[in-house]
Amino acid sequence: MPAFRQVGEKQLPNPVLCMAWSPKRDLIALANTTGELLLHRLASFQRVWSLPPSEYTGKEITALAWRPDGKMLAFSLGDTKQVVLCGVEKAEILHVFPMQSFVTCMHWMEVTEESSALNSFYNSEDESKHFLPKLPTLPKSYSTTSKIFCEEKSDEILNLLGDIRLNILVLGGEDGFVELYAYGMYKIATLGGVSGTCRSLCLSSDLKSLSVITEVRSVDNNPEICYVQLDTGLLSDCLPEVTRMARKFTHISTLLQYLHLSLTCMCEAWEDILMQMDLRLTKFVQEKNTSTQVQDEFLELLLWGQSSPELQALLMNQLTVKGLKKLGQSIESSYSSIQKLVISHLQSGAEALLYHLSEVKGMSLWKQKFEALGLDSEAIEGAITAVGSFSLKANELLQVIDKSMKNFKAFFRWLYVAMLRMCEEHVPPELNKMTQKDIAFVADFLSEHFSENEELFDRKGKYFNVERVGQYLKDEDEDLVSPPNTKGNQWLMFLQDSTHLKDSPLLFPSYPKKSLHFVKRMMENVIEHCLQKPAEVIGKSVKQATFLPLYTVPDSSENTPRLFELPSLWNDKKAKMHYVVFCMPEISPCKLYLLRKGTDPNRHIPNSVMSIDLSHHPENTDDDNEEEAQSHYVYNCLDARFYDDEMLTVVLQGSEEQSSRRVLAQLPLASSLGCDTEFTWDPSQRLDQQSSTIPCQGLVLGNQWRELENMKAQFVAVNGIRKVACVLSANLRHIRVFEMDVEDEDDEGADSQNASADQDGLETTTNSQGQGEESLEADDEAGEQGGEQKTGEQLESEEALELS
Repeated sequence: MPAFRQVGEKQLPNPVLCMAWSPKRDLIALANTTGELLLHRLASFQRVWSLPPSEYTGKEITALAWRPDGKMLAFSLGDTKQVVLCGVEKAEILHVFPMQSFVTCMHWMEVTEESSALNSFYNSEDESKHFLPKLPTLPKSYSTTSKIFCEEKSDEILNLLGDIRLNILVLGGEDGFVELYAYGMYKIATLGGVSGTCRSLCLSSDLKSLSVITEVRSVDNNPEICYVQLDTGLLSDCLPEVTRMARKFTHISTLLQYLHLSLTCMCEAWEDILMQMDLRLTKFVQEKNTSTQVQDEFLELLLWGQSSPELQALLMNQLTVKGLKKLGQSIESSYSSIQKLVISHLQSGAEALLYHLSEVKGMSLWKQKFEALGLDSEAIEGAITAVGSFSLKANELLQVIDKSMKNFKAFFRWLYVAMLRMCEEHVPPELNKMTQKDIAFVADFLSEHFSENEELFDRKGKYFNVERVGQYLKDEDEDLVSPPNTKGNQWLMFLQDSTHLKDSPLLFPSYPKKSLHFVKRMMENVIEHCLQKPAEVIGKSVKQATFLPLYTVPDSSENTPRLFELPSLWNDKKAKMHYVVFCMPEISPCKLYLLRKGTDPNRHIPNSVMSIDLSHHPENTDDDNEEEAQSHYVYNCLDARFYDDEMLTVVLQGSEEQSSRRVLAQLPLASSLGCDTEFTWDPSQRLDQQSSTIPCQGLVLGNQWRELENMKAQFVAVNGIRKVACVLSANLRHIRVFEMDVEDEDDEGADSQNASADQDGLETTTNSQGQGEESLEADDEAGEQGGEQKTGEQLESEEALELS
């Protein structure tokens, strides 16, 4: 009976570029060549959901990583240079941020170190809930690109942050690009000094070092694989402070996104119909023959009840009684929606921003703790001032809306009655009463708003600016067309006369001639500058501790998928070691190499390199000759992944005449890494030039292996916690899924029950979309002519055609 139980097999319609098991559930994420992200469950390899590529994000997925709690996926896009955070429950895009470089690899780790300072922080984390009201959810009727703030019962910030414990998303790319993002959102370090293109990286769980595998061009222009260890001691030494700072800054980043989406909703509430009055008055001026001013014609109608033939034609033919009534209702509805959004969303979001920024300022003043991380109290003070200016501008918009609603109500009421009289229709008694005060109010509105403005003619052919709210919502750098009239404002007069208060830093600047969009952009820029400073300071503190050239890349491998290619990195949390597994195909194709390096660069731990001879000999000589002869194999390693701290999962290929043979095996690391022979490398030479002196161990398979019949297996993805493996063929379309530890039936049954409970929780949230995916799965299988029902020979012949 072969080891490992096969639980699923499938031919996929599109080649797979990335695959990664969830750290918490029996779920595997796949990214294919079309830019589609797929989530499959272990049982029969059924699809849970798919996230198709979109024009908003991109179509070329280059790397994939799970958040340690298994509730979120991060993937990078090469065509748009963005990183996307996707919720696992509903396949929703929760956050998108741009990158300066092409991302080639990513790693999402969780900090496991504990301290009393961290525990006290965990206990006090939710203090803001006692002082700040919960942010209102955004209206679902608007087409906001992110849905994280539209859920009725979800806490949007915790949805993104997850557990309080610090987790860090590490991104690597071309030209030595490496960045660290706390909670996958806030950039805490931009690293320099790394050469070449990052192929793989791993941040130690104690934050003491970052191991990177890079590909650089050597002197003779050949691709060279190198191992680099970076000393990230500052992050480790200041872990409680980094956690607190990252938590606060991630709150701030999320609030900025909330304000941006709130303003987007406001712009959608302000419809083009509000511009109709301006456009029709402009058309009226261009077509009329008289030399009188428009406001004079309206004032004549107000005072004498008579109008010129041109004005009457405008009112009766273009506006009409019915159209005027509809326009008035539309303006009132739009103003009311904008007013609610300003009060409930902009103001509450700005208050929360001020709260968190004030706490960050307090942290920055504690120089003993936070000065080393780059917190600058002056920059944070500037950010607080910018948020204050934004709040002032939001209040100014509220006053303009309030005044405009009163003006338009009075104006439309009067004009409606005037048009009814022109039509000689009955005027309702409740509308027919106008006091002298009402007439003066309308006259003031006409004289202020209906004057022709030749300066506006350059702005899309407009003469008029009757509607005053829209100018605040336009994303333009130009000044407001009609700034608020501050004449007679006693507070402003008092400020102008006071030499000390006029330029006081205690007062927020108001920018009376700028739009709300302009002030918001200015606030975002100031806060972004404030948030970037620690990333620069922490990045400069990171130094290179080790640089070891491993081997040159053979020319024949240039066309192979680099996302799966060795080396592979592993972080042993218990032993506090970094392990690297790799092959040197040109030097010794039948050997697998293991490099061991301590995670703490300042601690003297013996570093070693070991090799495993992939020649398998029978362990039991009492077997018959046929079995003994069959077990004499020499293998090449196609792929190797760390199953856990003590086991390595490998895909082996028979050498020479046995090249069609593929084996999935588990290699115990204890026997190889626990040997007495230590090898210390010479940094002046590549490791492949020292390969003859590297200690070697024999291959020990035992019963932990299985032949992969009728499959040109090439790559493998594993998860030792969930005890699963997924094998991918060389054509990237044929997949087999295995449960690895099948001998522990009782434990396995308990695990599968827990997994099924997880699955049930996940399936209940997929709703109609998830059900649609099941039918889509059936369509896929039908299109593949049976998929799992194909015989091994059919699968083999299809792969041969693909490879040819």
